[in-house]
Amino acid sequence: MKEVRKVARVLGPRGLMPNPKTGTVTDDTAAAVNQLKAGRVEFRMDRNGNIAVPFGKRSFEKTALLENAQAIVDAINGARPASAKGTYIKRVTISSTMGPGLRVALKEISA
Repeated sequence: MKEVRKVARVLGPRGLMPNPKTGTVTDDTAAAVNQLKAGRVEFRMDRNGNIAVPFGKRSFEKTALLENAQAIVDAINGARPASAKGTYIKRVTISSTMGPGLRVALKEISA
């Protein structure tokens, strides 16, 4: 952490500062690498309420992509605060890295 403090003025306002609570700084490197290889993905909202999460590659099978999308929707719904009222996920859009976004019917993923 001592080395990271030097760039804290740049990383902090952007929300990129490593934090032990989020798991971006750890003493047990082997466990962190194993978790990432097993598929651990973190997500957080931006200030507009958008969540950007990579869930597959073009080479994946359709069933694998659908399972990954379902797992993300379940994780987001699981992280829903108890005080949230109404519709929690309003819209789902899937896009490639630099491609246009395609709207997805949330009922298809949640079913």
